[in-house]
Amino acid sequence: MMLELDDVHAGYRRLEILHGLSLHVDQGEIVSLIGANGAGKTTTLRAIAGLVPTSRGHIRLDGQDVQNRAPHRIVRSGLVHVAQDRALFGHLQVVENLEMGAYTQSRSTVRSSLEEVYELFPILQERRLQRADTMSGGQQQMLAIGRALMARPTCLTLDEPSVGLAPNLVAQVLEAISRIRDTGVTVLIVEQNASQALAISDRAYVIESGSIVLEGKASDLADDPRVREAYLGV
Repeated sequence: MMLELDDVHAGYRRLEILHGLSLHVDQGEIVSLIGANGAGKTTTLRAIAGLVPTSRGHIRLDGQDVQNRAPHRIVRSGLVHVAQDRALFGHLQVVENLEMGAYTQSRSTVRSSLEEVYELFPILQERRLQRADTMSGGQQQMLAIGRALMARPTCLTLDEPSVGLAPNLVAQVLEAISRIRDTGVTVLIVEQNASQALAISDRAYVIESGSIVLEGKASDLADDPRVREAYLGV
């Protein structure tokens, strides 16, 4: 499996948020993690990325233990995290932001990586000389994902990629995530729009109070009465 969390406990100083959380993402899958606000979704992704310390358990990437590694070392291991706030360099141009994402790569791969990102998000090529902080929210989200892809990850984690976006842009971003998976990148996604996340996912987990309470095929969870009532508004 590409990514595995086994009995992970993590949190902030004395406040434990994750209480023995376990999940896995197989090579080439899209897996969704859904749950209410405060359930521990973002903490899970931040722990995987090395941004939140873990006190117990194991986090493995392609069989290697990456638990509590420095974030830049985790990126070099092949896992890149796209944060909810996007964390763009607003004063830099689009192309400069993208090139910043390729800091782990050789110069010879940057041009081909740019071409791949521009093919996925043509608007970024059109706006390549525009400052990032003057772009729309949807364009900024595409830029954040594109910058992550410049590191040529084997595994991509995304925290609420549709937050604040108009419905048509949500569809564009989620469609792009499906296309990213088609290139061989494994994806773990936290998404407030549970119905659309489940629609593009192979499997999904439901998290409550820092623990997994449901798991299964995304299509099965989308039909589960508990999930439909709690997260799909049905």
